[in-house]
Amino acid sequence: MDKINNKSLLSVLCEPADTALAIDNPANGAVIGYIPVQSEAEVEEAIERSRQAQGDWKRLTAKERSVFLCRWYELLMENQNDLARLMTLEQGKPLAESKGEVAYGASFIQWFAEEAKRAYGSTIPGHTQDRRLVTIKQPVGVAAAITPWNFPIAMITRKAAPALAAGCSFIVKPANQTPLSAYAVAELAWQAGIPKDVLQVVVHHSPEKVGDIFTRHPTIRKLSFTGSTRVGRHLVAQSAETIKNTSMELGGNAPFIVFDDADIDQAVQGAIASKFRNAGQTCVCANRFYVHDDIHDEFVSQFIEAVKGLKVGNGLEEGVQIGPVIDALAKERILEKINLAVDQGATVATGGKALNGCFVEPTVLTGVQQPMSFIQEELFGPVAPILRFSSDEELIKQANDTIYGLAAYFYSRDINRIWNVAEALEYGMVGVNDGIISTELAPFGGVKQSGFGREGGQEGIEEYLETKYLCFGGIH
Repeated sequence: MDKINNKSLLSVLCEPADTALAIDNPANGAVIGYIPVQSEAEVEEAIERSRQAQGDWKRLTAKERSVFLCRWYELLMENQNDLARLMTLEQGKPLAESKGEVAYGASFIQWFAEEAKRAYGSTIPGHTQDRRLVTIKQPVGVAAAITPWNFPIAMITRKAAPALAAGCSFIVKPANQTPLSAYAVAELAWQAGIPKDVLQVVVHHSPEKVGDIFTRHPTIRKLSFTGSTRVGRHLVAQSAETIKNTSMELGGNAPFIVFDDADIDQAVQGAIASKFRNAGQTCVCANRFYVHDDIHDEFVSQFIEAVKGLKVGNGLEEGVQIGPVIDALAKERILEKINLAVDQGATVATGGKALNGCFVEPTVLTGVQQPMSFIQEELFGPVAPILRFSSDEELIKQANDTIYGLAAYFYSRDINRIWNVAEALEYGMVGVNDGIISTELAPFGGVKQSGFGREGGQEGIEEYLETKYLCFGGIH
């Protein structure tokens, strides 16, 4: 078993048993620990405890809740190294990326600790002389979340922090591949003084059954989900039974566009960062590259050389930049898409091979055409298909030709083109001359079938608040 430092973060660990969930290291297949799973009845009981705890939690002042959140943030940063190692063991990403994610995840706690005190209502000019009109903000109630394996800490804190700041209690079902990070983050929240029933983690052998409970349970007033568009459609449909407040951060198919006036060195650096972070397993990573005819060969040459220089291996090893994909099934799907691309006429310019374990070589595909079927799919792996374009009008049409609308990126130095393209791209987030755009300071979310709702920024806490209008009559 791989060594887990600081076992005080993981009091949930148990002995091997038929009912326990085994957690594997995707880099070598080693079991790193076992955790108990809840029954459906126990999930229901957790929801009831959350309902009871929420009453006391919402009665705290925003400043009091902020103090708890600030202490939670401090504990995450104090334990950054141990949390990062744990994340690399169960998820696979390089240790440097894991450390970055811990800091990124903690930043949402710090941000919403402050936003808790700024959930302002308003005073409205009355429509008659004897009336006074105001609005106040109140927590929606019990909030639940279903989070993915690719960012096992940040996707929890990005949802839990605004919920707790707003006065909601919160239940999270993390991905079964990466529950240890979830429990470690929750343990630190409890150590910070946040009541255990206010922030709960539930794990079940069948994620679908937990989703059914969350969507149909009337006590849960808010559901936040990060994952595939396919699952998101299902959760939204089920939530209709209880007219539940939902926010969905779903799949992406991000275009990465390099115009003829771009700084090519800068564009190559941005492309590497956007495409190969977390082995390409992010919903906002570049999914298809559009490069102008005039600079295509130069960009591709530099890009391929940069990709060849990426070091693949166990995320705990020094200098590794590309870790494993999450499991054998993910590896198989990525290889299938590479083979499909080749069958449809693309060329493997570098990479394209399976390595031992759950590793895939960083891959660049050239000769890719817009009609190829795999261009419409989310690759979710270290694969970069490159397409040519010759005009801005053609480019905008091709970039928007997808059901998804989460993130897009482009490189240009022409201010007129920058504004026109930024406004024309049908995406919730656009990076201009930048391949990494996520920050707690700005709203994160998509349009079209990439979902709805926003996380982060001043908009993030609004997802967990309701506006109540008060009309005072008979004022003389």
